[in-house]
Amino acid sequence: MTDTLDPTVLSVETDRLAVSTLRFLAADMVEAANSGHPGMPMGAAPMAWTLWSRHLRHDPADPEWPDRDRFVLSAGHGSALLYGLLHTFGYHLPVTELHNFRQLGSRTPGHPEYGDTPGVESTTGPLGQGLAMSVGMALAERMMNARYPELTDHYTYAIVGDGCLMEGVSHEAASFAGHHQLGRLVVLWDDNDITIDGNVDRASSDDQLARFAAYGWHTEQVLDGNDIAAIDAAITRAKADTRPSFIAVRTVIGAGAPGVEGTPKAHGSPLGEAVLAETKALAGWDHPPFTVPASVREVAAQWTQAGEHAHAVWREQVAALKKAAPERAAEFDRVRNGALPAGLSRALREVVGDTPRATRQSSQACLDAARRVMPELVGGSADLSGSTGTVCGDLVSRNDFSAGAIAFGIREFGMAAIMNGISLHGGFRVFGSTFLVFADYLRPALRLSALMRQPVIYVLTHDSIAVGEDGPTHQPVEHVESLRLIPGLQVLRPANDAETAEAWRLALECTDGPTALILSRQALPQDTPAKFDGQLPVTIEIVATGSEVALAVDVAEALRADGIGVRVVSPLDRTRYVPDPSATIVSIEAGSTSVWDGIADVAIGIDTFGASGPGGAVLAHFGFTVEAVASRIREHLAGAITY
Repeated sequence: MTDTLDPTVLSVETDRLAVSTLRFLAADMVEAANSGHPGMPMGAAPMAWTLWSRHLRHDPADPEWPDRDRFVLSAGHGSALLYGLLHTFGYHLPVTELHNFRQLGSRTPGHPEYGDTPGVESTTGPLGQGLAMSVGMALAERMMNARYPELTDHYTYAIVGDGCLMEGVSHEAASFAGHHQLGRLVVLWDDNDITIDGNVDRASSDDQLARFAAYGWHTEQVLDGNDIAAIDAAITRAKADTRPSFIAVRTVIGAGAPGVEGTPKAHGSPLGEAVLAETKALAGWDHPPFTVPASVREVAAQWTQAGEHAHAVWREQVAALKKAAPERAAEFDRVRNGALPAGLSRALREVVGDTPRATRQSSQACLDAARRVMPELVGGSADLSGSTGTVCGDLVSRNDFSAGAIAFGIREFGMAAIMNGISLHGGFRVFGSTFLVFADYLRPALRLSALMRQPVIYVLTHDSIAVGEDGPTHQPVEHVESLRLIPGLQVLRPANDAETAEAWRLALECTDGPTALILSRQALPQDTPAKFDGQLPVTIEIVATGSEVALAVDVAEALRADGIGVRVVSPLDRTRYVPDPSATIVSIEAGSTSVWDGIADVAIGIDTFGASGPGGAVLAHFGFTVEAVASRIREHLAGAITY
């Protein structure tokens, strides 16, 4: 970046005043709310000020500028620090919002929430996920740079805490970042040696610098968290390195608060009126609450003006590209805006055939068709691409970020969090895959996908006890229903080629939330329920999804031979199913029956764990045969069983 701050506005005194500003804005917010975490902001304020006043390239007038630097506060409990920064640097976050910290309807919620507050790049709070999402953002930056080098060249910064580094997802994501040599990623560690219950050494003795060096990261250490010059120099060296960088900054939680600093008491409670007043007096702070001194605003304003100038230069680069290569420029606009290409629906329809195949194979055909017209569709699997039907060309690597296939490794949680980061960065539609039973490993990040309304696609295969020989550890039972409970997650379980193509269309057209595609391991017929509608008056409505639709169709034929009118309904999205009030409802789904309480008169499913054996034998053992299902329905009609 050539645009820098006028050195005449920088001084030791201004830096000291700015750090005090951020510390006391945070403490004032927590005190006013009588709730929150003052300790982290007070300790980390010097590193945050150094980063924002000297390195972070951004434009508060346009928080969505595609080539801005990203900043993620992974230690999201310190949200008051982020809100103080946003307010001080001129984002649309007036002081009234700081007064309303943690109040219902405010733009300053207890943890940073993407979409609620301008300048907040991701929802954080579940520790470690912010670090992992920053890895996804850094990967997306390199991938966009490989495709549009004239329009993409920025950094991703994150501040993490001890808790972030203890969480397992940090290991998964950091290993991935080191392997891919994501040199535009700079992570600062708020090394205060305190967690809620006490000192870190009660539970952890990790050498974090050695750990990150082993992952292939560049590492730095700043022993005095108040030494702005040292922090500045460490960040400068990190930006010059071709590896991702990890900077350990030794801080004191609740810095300056008598009797509180350096203790767990600083973590999650207001300082209290007396301690806060004494802290301000010791710091020589005689301003009213929620004050940002004029000299601090001047430094912040000059730095944001430098960002505005960089943004203006970027706009000139966009204009130059539109003139020199209008098709490339139009494609950049399309992918940045998330618009789908022409011909997508037609391409997906062309995969429909008449030969039985597993829906994971149907999905692979859909993915191949979609990527031919949609190069921004990128992703991979947790080391299962061949099994989940997510093979998609050349692998992204440290030597080639222009490719579209991502080898996430056996890191389900890390994969999902990285996907969130890619999606939040913009410019790509991302998918990831694993076996359905291992959705449990990634669920916390999938939940954040839904909370942040990110259009991430989860391809989850091997959808039932029909997995067979691998046994109950690999046979999902409760998983589909548990996914349906997540607000904002579209769960689609197709039964054949046509439904799989429709599921992919719905997933790609959904721009305000994630989608889970639930796919079979075993081959399924291409017949559809509509082909089996009879002429008899309907007395039975069988509702089935995915792998069980073919069974439902065969059961319907058997019952129709008895003169019973049967309709089969295959709702791609079960949550949108509306039962026929005049019919007896029978559900067939190889999973938990609890959801069908109050909906189905006869619920055929499985409420135990599965068993190891050939898939067909396991299905038969649990009653998923035409004879067994038809018999249960006949007994119900005869009144032999009460449900």
